Amino acid sequence: MKLIYGLLVVSIFFNLGTCSADELDEFSDEMAVEEVYDPLSGYNRAMTSFNDVLYENVMKPVASGYANVVHTEIRESISKFFHNLYFPMRLTNNLLQGKFKNSLEESERFVLNSTVGILGFFDPAKSKFEIDKHNEDFGQTLGFYGVGAGPHVVLPLFGPSNVRDTISMIPDSLLSPIDYVARKDDITILEYVAIKTVEKVNCTSQNIEKYEKLKADAIDLYPYQRDVYEQYRQEQIEE
Repeated sequence: MKLIYGLLVVSIFFNLGTCSADELDEFSDEMAVEEVYDPLSGYNRAMTSFNDVLYENVMKPVASGYANVVHTEIRESISKFFHNLYFPMRLTNNLLQGKFKNSLEESERFVLNSTVGILGFFDPAKSKFEIDKHNEDFGQTLGFYGVGAGPHVVLPLFGPSNVRDTISMIPDSLLSPIDYVARKDDITILEYVAIKTVEKVNCTSQNIEKYEKLKADAIDLYPYQRDVYEQYRQEQIEE
């Protein structure tokens, strides 16, 4: 219950679903060509508008203020720290898909970045050894084994998703060290919310311009976000 409550509180404030700067670059540059199954289009369109209003009036001002105070290099190091924390999720999903070379490289990255990279605040695995990261989540794992995306759905405050990816958030959360300590009552709700707040504000502060570009490219924001999200996720699964 504590974890669920914590997630609910965090979601009230943060609606930018994509946290990776690399992902948002591709998300805004790709154009979809296949028709998306969207029986919930009325709800999805309304929720997209709600999320965008909340982003413009809450998340963007907070993240912009944060960016003015915290230097770019510090924010990049914080993102690397959180990325390093989610190693168990990436490793497990690479293994589940039989991507053993990727799993080995993820393990090498974790060891190097957790030690030489000082708990992941730096990325010597990439800068010194050219070991690439391999982002995989349970939604990609299900897609790898042929599970369809299902209807597109826009999550309140989190943005574009689909039924498969939404359900996949549950097993992925079980592999998150932050969520694990929350479930074990090792941190309070307020501490959990504070950690997720830093993560999300820091992430958004690095992606404001990319989101603005996405909106500028969209004649109609909802179908544009929907189509690009679904195409990008399919491309991730096919990699």
